[in-house]
Order: sequence, then C-alpha cells, then structure tokens
Amino acid sequence: MTIFQGLPWSGPPPVRGPGPALRAMDRLAASARADGVIDAIRDTVRRLPLGAARDVLHGRPLGHPAHPLLVQLPIGAWLSAALLDLSPYGRRAARLLVGAGLATAGPAAVAGWVDWAELRRPQQRVGLAHAAANITGVLCYAVSLRQRCLGRYGRGRLWGFCGLAAIGTGGAIGGHLAYRMAAGADHAEPVTALVPPGWHPVEELPDLPEGRPLSGRVGEVPVVVVPTAAGDGAGFAVLAGRCCHQDGPLAEGEVVDGCLVCPWHGSTFRLADGWNVTGPATAPQPVFDTRLVDGRLEARLRTP
Repeated sequence: MTIFQGLPWSGPPPVRGPGPALRAMDRLAASARADGVIDAIRDTVRRLPLGAARDVLHGRPLGHPAHPLLVQLPIGAWLSAALLDLSPYGRRAARLLVGAGLATAGPAAVAGWVDWAELRRPQQRVGLAHAAANITGVLCYAVSLRQRCLGRYGRGRLWGFCGLAAIGTGGAIGGHLAYRMAAGADHAEPVTALVPPGWHPVEELPDLPEGRPLSGRVGEVPVVVVPTAAGDGAGFAVLAGRCCHQDGPLAEGEVVDGCLVCPWHGSTFRLADGWNVTGPATAPQPVFDTRLVDGRLEARLRTP
C-alpha cells in the first residue's frame, strides 16, 4: 500500500504546444518575404567605413556583445521617465530622461546593426522585427519629447507610454533572438565541459599538406587541425572545430599569417592560442596542446 492509494487519478498532464508568440517567432524565422530588404541592409552595414571601431561595436574588447549593455542606457532612461510621468511633480525630469534616452539610443542601435549583419538568415529575419519595434519606439519618444517641449505634457506622456510599449515589444523579440536562437552566444563554450581532462587521440585525421586546415575529432568534439612547421606542439595546431561566433566550420577556413579565418563571417583566430584577433567573434576559440605518441597525434584542452 502506498500513501497515494485512494487518491483520484486524473491522468498525465495535457500536452500543450508552443504559445502564439512562439509560433509567430518561428513563422517569422522561416519566412523569406523580407530577404531582399535584409540583403540590402546587410550589405549597407558591412560597407560602413567603421575600421577598428567595428570590433569595438561587436564587443570584442569586452569578450561579449556590446549591444545588450548599451541598450540599458535608453531603456533605463525611458522606464524612469514613465515612472515620473505617473507623478504630477516630475515633468521636467521626465522630459530630461526622454531626451537622454534618445541621445543614447544611437550607439546602441549601431552596435545592434553591426551584430545583426553577421547573423544567420533566420536570426536576421527575427532581428529585423526587433529593430522595427525599437525604431517605432524611438519615433514615439521623439514625438513625445517635442510635445513636452511645446508644453503639451498630456500628449507627451501618451506618446511616451506608446514608445515604452514598442520598446518592450522589441525587448521581448530581442530576448527570443538571444536566448532561443543563441544570437551573440559563445557557441564554443560547451567544449570545456565536453572534453575530459588529459590527453586524447585525435580521430578521423587524414594526411594533408602543411598549412591546410582539416577536420578531426577529440572524443565527440569536432576539432580543426592545422599542420605547421615542425617544432613545439608536434608541428600541429588544434582548435575547436566550430566557430564560437555562429558555429561556422573552421576546417573550411583559410590560414593567413598564423591565423585561421572562419569561412562564414571572417572571424580570425590565432593558431598559437585561439585568440580572436578580429571579430565578429567576441570570444577566443578553445585551443588544444598537442603531442605525438608513437606517430599518433594527441590533444589536451588548454586551460585559460
């Protein structure tokens, strides 16, 4: 006899599918209707003469994307303005905060567009909706600021609340993009948990000329192996095989000046230590120590 004997059995819980918001995002990611617009915007963003500032906008010095950090400034200002708008005594402060949000929205938007231009197509489709909602919010706040400056505080508050709703919608879409679709995440981070400590043979390793990347495996983890001049490390450089930026196949990349260039978005990793020399990757690529044992290549994940 169990303690549950005699209790009514209602059966297993009902199986529920995704909600309407998730279904809408999935349909949006699969729809090709806006691909022509996406191509035009992407090419324009990539042609911007940003130079070294492009890596800064990606967040490479931080080790993670800069856009989520920068958006805290306008969102914080506008949310504070909304709270002051609920009080009869915060007109001047609310107007100042609305203006501060508009002033700081620009850098956040530029960083977002630079990141967006290097995403995969389904991510770009959802990202375009994220941008559209945020642009709507910025326009609402611009009208709100004008109304406040003209002394029409009631209309200014109304436009401000409309802007906050649009920005909130954009934030929800951005959360889906970041956490559901892994835009901006370090795709190579799980390697450190998947490779056990110690030395392991590199499997599935064909013979190829020096300087040409090739695929291999360390256990279940794909790696890229680059034969180099004989010397330390048994004459091989071994890095995690999928790019930390968007999971690009590094074995299909090109070796240039001691670095490996991802074939998808051009992230450049130093063979010696996996350091991300240029973006859009914001994190280094996991790298392995190597040795030859009885003519067989072995690799050990290098700790940071």
